[in-house]
Amino acid sequence: MFNFLLVFVFNFCIQGIHLIIFNIVSSFLVFWNVYGECENFAVLSGRTGAVLDLKFSTDGGHLFSASTDKTLSIWDTEVGVRIKKLKGHSSYINSCCPARRGPQLICSASDDCTVKVWDSRKRGALHSLQDTYQVTAVTFNDTAEQIISGGIDNVIKVWDMRKTGVLYKMVGHSDTITGLALSPDGSYILSNSMDNTLRIWDIRPFAPQERCVKIIQGHQHNFEKICLL
Repeated sequence: MFNFLLVFVFNFCIQGIHLIIFNIVSSFLVFWNVYGECENFAVLSGRTGAVLDLKFSTDGGHLFSASTDKTLSIWDTEVGVRIKKLKGHSSYINSCCPARRGPQLICSASDDCTVKVWDSRKRGALHSLQDTYQVTAVTFNDTAEQIISGGIDNVIKVWDMRKTGVLYKMVGHSDTITGLALSPDGSYILSNSMDNTLRIWDIRPFAPQERCVKIIQGHQHNFEKICLL
């Protein structure tokens, strides 16, 4: 039924790790069980562009998708329908991430050189953070008071939501950053880059000035994302 050579991105549902979802370039979102027969049990359609990133909400009840059609979509995973489409970016949305707790916030990163923050209960973006270069990866910190972004300038930026400005930068990668993932305890960020390295960064408030604590080398990169469980 599906050509799996065209899989762009996948993610696991955190609630029990019982679901895995693929994105096919034909704009289908495909749900699979990861236990037993590993059956495909649902297919969501309705996109007009390729999906570049997928994230589940903390409770697994919602799925967020970032697309080349310049929109951020929110899907109800229980009934399998899209419940909201958020518009505001002027180019491809490369990455998205919901807040772990608190208000229903989502951040998104785009080729239009902005990071936007959305409230899923409202229509327009709450904040728009202007960068100089295309932004290819984004995530909230544990409290959603900060946003961590990476882009084609190879730099990881930590933004202060209260001041809507860059709090500090983390330099080390030598090519485009394509993925960012927050550790379960919120103390570290894992970054993936086209320089064929993964790096682990300490983002705790009183960390040393050199925040890179580990470099992992060996993989060949072709614009892959990363997924932390």
